Amino acid sequence: MSKRPHLQTQFLIFILFGDLIAPRGGQVWTASLLQMLKVLGVGSGAARSTLSRMTRNGWLKTERDGRHSLHTLTARGRRILEEGGQRIFESRKTNWDGQWHQVVYSLPENKRKLRNDLRKRLTWLGFGRLAPGTWISPHNRLHEVEAMLDDLGARQYVEFFSSLHLVNGNDREIVERCWDMKNLNYQYSKFIDKWEPEYEKCTRALVKGDGLPPAECFAQRFWITHEYSPFPRLDPNLPSVLLPDGWLGDKASAMFNGYRNLLNDRNNEFIAATMRKPNAIK
Repeated sequence: MSKRPHLQTQFLIFILFGDLIAPRGGQVWTASLLQMLKVLGVGSGAARSTLSRMTRNGWLKTERDGRHSLHTLTARGRRILEEGGQRIFESRKTNWDGQWHQVVYSLPENKRKLRNDLRKRLTWLGFGRLAPGTWISPHNRLHEVEAMLDDLGARQYVEFFSSLHLVNGNDREIVERCWDMKNLNYQYSKFIDKWEPEYEKCTRALVKGDGLPPAECFAQRFWITHEYSPFPRLDPNLPSVLLPDGWLGDKASAMFNGYRNLLNDRNNEFIAATMRKPNAIK
């Protein structure tokens, strides 16, 4: 399966680390990573230059072992992946205590870049913008917020509160103000329309005793993970009581997990063979 257009190789490498490499010890040989990226349509030159750039930027650490190199994520790289990775498989809470958790900040005008970074990271954590400098979530993400503020060096500018919505207390109106759930639901519908036929086709093939080769299972599993990966940054994972009618997020999540599980065995075959020490890779 060829590489999708307009995708940065760095983004593909982050997904590989978060989904496949980190759960297997967190280290990967250069040759192994190049082989995975080749299956995804990335050439050796582009892959090597991206690995060098990610190392210079502090996302990766590279160690030599004789003639070969091992790559691992730095602490900074792991923090970024953990914020998104924890939420990609996060289950939806059916019960809610009515508490809204607020991040309130005030930054000097000369901290414009920090302000933009803070907004991006709060969005990634599922917060919605209620007013300038005020972001809210129905989930208590204090620990994640503290880690994010430490990473950005922004603790001194931020306060964290929890409260009930008492006056004009229509929580669904709050949701409409803070998140574009209509557009998000449309994006989920497009995801389902694209991947549901592939899921059903693969299911039928396995029932018949057929199946995709391991490398193709790896590629399919990677691409559905890639195309689902923006949703944790867009979807605040609202409790069921706050969701709009006709919500498709849960259906998309179930299909995403079901298809990945269907591909797991042969994907694991490919990964096990690929992640051997280079001299052992055939």
